[in-house]
Amino acid sequence: MFEKVVEIIREQLNMQDVDIRMETSFEKDLEVDSLDLFELVMALEEEYDVEIPSEDLEKLTTVGAVIDYLKEKGVEE
Repeated sequence: MFEKVVEIIREQLNMQDVDIRMETSFEKDLEVDSLDLFELVMALEEEYDVEIPSEDLEKLTTVGAVIDYLKEKGVEE
């Protein structure tokens, strides 16, 4: 799942040459603003067929947090 999530992040945020790890912070490391995060979440919802309510966005601070969240929602790798 990690590789697929990173692929979506790279595509949505146009960050082909950035090192992305589980602990990578969207705000601190990738300098993602709220609009970018919203677009990323829409892409994740489409890819994994889940709904991510806007009140859950504040939990999605790192790549690892996104993966954990998707697993909690029942998404399999």
